[in-house]
Amino acid sequence: MPSDVSGADRPTRGAPHGTAEGVGRRRLLNWFLGTSFGALLAAMLYPVARFLNPPEVETAATNEADAGAANDPEFVEKGYKIVRFGSEPVIVVRVSETSFRAFTAVCTHLACIVEYSKSKQRIECNCHNGQFNLQGQVIGGPPPRPLTPFDVHLVSQSGADAPHVIVSRA
Repeated sequence: MPSDVSGADRPTRGAPHGTAEGVGRRRLLNWFLGTSFGALLAAMLYPVARFLNPPEVETAATNEADAGAANDPEFVEKGYKIVRFGSEPVIVVRVSETSFRAFTAVCTHLACIVEYSKSKQRIECNCHNGQFNLQGQVIGGPPPRPLTPFDVHLVSQSGADAPHVIVSRA
């Protein structure tokens, strides 16, 4: 007598598909693969969604910043000091004991931070050799525009031996 082609006489390993144990394994495997695919999709789409819809960033409305005392050791030794004016850096240059100038500290070429060369009496950008005079005008290098100026006021405070340098928008 020929054997049954349906496989009913063959021994089976594990539980057949029709039993509760077979359905449980398949359901677990489908759940695992489905959640893995969902996590992968979320990991790829979340950065794209954040890029397309960035969070609102509150900017502080700053009208003035205190750069410290006029006899600050940083002013005396280096001739300049970089201070925060809200979210942007500002370079405050000591021209003399009673004269200070302030400009945005971001170079207009490629947004590098500028420094003051006390020996050369000019503001320099070390990234691409941009050079600015003490009025913020470009005197050399690739910067396309002058530095944005800020107003500087010396304010005497009671009990202080030196006035404070206050930077405000021009």
